[in-house]
Amino acid sequence: MKPFLSKAAAQLREQIDDSFSSRLRSSDGWIGDDKHSLRKSDHNPDETGAVRAIDIDARLSDDKGISTYLADQIRQYGKDHGRVSYVIHQEKIASPLLGWRWRKYKGNPHNHHIHISFKKDQDGNSAFFDIPLLGGKI
Repeated sequence: MKPFLSKAAAQLREQIDDSFSSRLRSSDGWIGDDKHSLRKSDHNPDETGAVRAIDIDARLSDDKGISTYLADQIRQYGKDHGRVSYVIHQEKIASPLLGWRWRKYKGNPHNHHIHISFKKDQDGNSAFFDIPLLGGKI
């Protein structure tokens, strides 16, 4: 089965690209490499070929703190709308596990990119993410 990126992930990445058109992309990614394939990861295609994770390079603009702000807005969106499974950035993870509060993350610190994973039921949902930094109004 040929891998494909979930529509929710593709939509969020497109909104980030539109909002930060000159951002660096060297830490971007969606499909897992050989290292990812050795463990459970949303970057690995499932049995249908769906990949439910994206990495967004943290160098969005000259403002060094903007990636932390965007990660927090995605965290809040995940809490309020249920399309996102979890967010990892700057050695912290947020998920439903502790009410979407940021907590220490012991794996890959994700200092150079924001990791966003999406729920399986979002594979076909390309609806706009209403996130302020990405043109939303919330």
